[in-house]
Amino acid sequence: MIYLKSPQEIKIMQEAGKIVAETHEILMEAIRPGITTKQLDEMAEAHIRKRGALPAFKGYGGFPASICTSINHEVVHGIPGLKVLEDGDIISIDIGALHQGYYGDAAKTHGVGKIDQEAQRLIDVTRESFYEGIKYAKENNRLSDISHAIQSYVEDRGFSVVRNFVGHGIGTKMHEDPQIPNYGPPGKGPRLKAGMVLAIEPMINVGTFEVKVLADGWTVVTLDGKYSAHYEHTVAITMDEPMILTKG
Repeated sequence: MIYLKSPQEIKIMQEAGKIVAETHEILMEAIRPGITTKQLDEMAEAHIRKRGALPAFKGYGGFPASICTSINHEVVHGIPGLKVLEDGDIISIDIGALHQGYYGDAAKTHGVGKIDQEAQRLIDVTRESFYEGIKYAKENNRLSDISHAIQSYVEDRGFSVVRNFVGHGIGTKMHEDPQIPNYGPPGKGPRLKAGMVLAIEPMINVGTFEVKVLADGWTVVTLDGKYSAHYEHTVAITMDEPMILTKG
């Protein structure tokens, strides 16, 4: 069941999204060689709670932290801890906030210090693929039009799209229908309607699209050990252009 949100609900989700965006800005300024992922997690939780919201990931399905921090070959769901960021790393940070009963969710990948050209290109293509996808996030298009646009953009540039993990609807639950793959043919799936709110999140690898989950039960890594990047926003379908709710 896909739930359409009212303008008032979307306004609340936009407030949740603003808290997520602020938290991303704080962490982006803090990322540097020598900082630990636990320190980033603590900074994120402090800001989210200061703004009167709850860190959406903490305790979700048993997840032990407030944000996800995935480094280099880690794709998603990395657990913050004592890992120290080093010059040349890339780190994907996924942040969620629960505000007045509604969720906001966004992820970005950052370079740490000086990174190589391929890593920067991966980050850039991942971000750009999201914006290619949302060109199709309009009333009466099909859901897979977004998916196809992302896949085409990424594969034309020599990278691969993760299949095992996908985007999702979002609202009063973190994960709602529909699922939103970042791959597939156009013209499939439900028609997009004003009031749908979608967490669209390309997860893009340098090498193979295949991944595995580590023994901690959370951290997803590339099967070949090559770098991965992640970019996500919460997006509302409107009668006009798509509205990104997790922008500052």
